[in-house]
Amino acid sequence: MGIIAWIVIGLIAGAVAKALTPGKDPGGCLITIVIGIVGGLLGGWLGQTIFGVDAMKGFFHLSTWITAVVGSVIVLFLYRLVAGRRG
Repeated sequence: MGIIAWIVIGLIAGAVAKALTPGKDPGGCLITIVIGIVGGLLGGWLGQTIFGVDAMKGFFHLSTWITAVVGSVIVLFLYRLVAGRRG
């Protein structure tokens, strides 16, 4: 159930990350969803590692959402680097 919670958080975090990072993205909505999910999972791992927050007990913790958004921003930045080199 924790993975499903991080996927839900990732969907929202991906949209927030795209809004926070300026510039044009090489992908559309589907890429944003994937980046959000991957970023949310990365943020979930970071949250458990750094803050010790469990996804099920910490779904509404601020640290959970911050780490998910930070994870999504990191993944979006890496995606832009890789996609920028191809184009």
